[in-house]
Amino acid sequence: MAGLSPPSYMREGNVIMSIRTRTVVACCLLALGLAPASTQAGEGAPNTLSKKERAMGFELLFNGRSLTGWQHKGNWKAEKGAIARSGRGGSLVYAAKKIPDDFELRFQWRVSAGSNSGVYYRPGQYEYQVLDNRKHIDGRNPRTSAASLYFCIAPTHDATGRVGTWNTGRIVAKGSVVQHWLNGKKVIDFDYADPRWKEHVELLRLRGGKLASRGAKLNLQDHGDPVWYRSIRMRTIPRAEKLVSENLRPQKITREVRAAELKKLKGILDRRKAAARKKKATS
Repeated sequence: MAGLSPPSYMREGNVIMSIRTRTVVACCLLALGLAPASTQAGEGAPNTLSKKERAMGFELLFNGRSLTGWQHKGNWKAEKGAIARSGRGGSLVYAAKKIPDDFELRFQWRVSAGSNSGVYYRPGQYEYQVLDNRKHIDGRNPRTSAASLYFCIAPTHDATGRVGTWNTGRIVAKGSVVQHWLNGKKVIDFDYADPRWKEHVELLRLRGGKLASRGAKLNLQDHGDPVWYRSIRMRTIPRAEKLVSENLRPQKITREVRAAELKKLKGILDRRKAAARKKKATS
């Protein structure tokens, strides 16, 4: 009859169905890597600054629409609110300003199956690794896996999300302390001036990076694979703000992995020597 409300069990059933529908939709979006950033490690809307971030002095380096301030050779583009590698041509460099000596960088990244990329934030081979750990060969070595300080120090554990979904990255560096974060987890935290990290410091030096170097421009690596970035934000860490390292213990490197690592290092050094000889011969 007109004017009568449906029985309570029908109303409750509708509410339950509505909740189930929303849950299924949210799960589907997450599986496709389309879920709102707010569902990913507490992030806000993509390519925006929160009130707290503005108060902390963060700058937005990518607005989701254009690559203004960035330099590349036509192989990167802004699409669907993200930076996407679209072909060969080299890295994407934020040319508008250099990275401060003491800084915090926040960003989101996504890879396809087997993809490899990286965020270079200081001169030389100073890289936050971006990787599909499961399929790419670099994932076999924790020291070259996702969120590692590549070829220097491994994360405490693999905190990557499923391939194709967005991951949140964070780099905090002040003085001789370096931290890498992945999906809300601090996975690297070490003070490279501490003697306990002497071997790691030397390994990176042999590869071509000095931990004391400063003054680079932000560089998103083109490694020939599909990769996407968004929500790139950076701030200078003020002098009064302290950053004390916990010196977290990285993942262990097995004997087999270490042997492969040394073989790879030998190849790097041999190629470097060959290039130096060639340059000398042609000069």
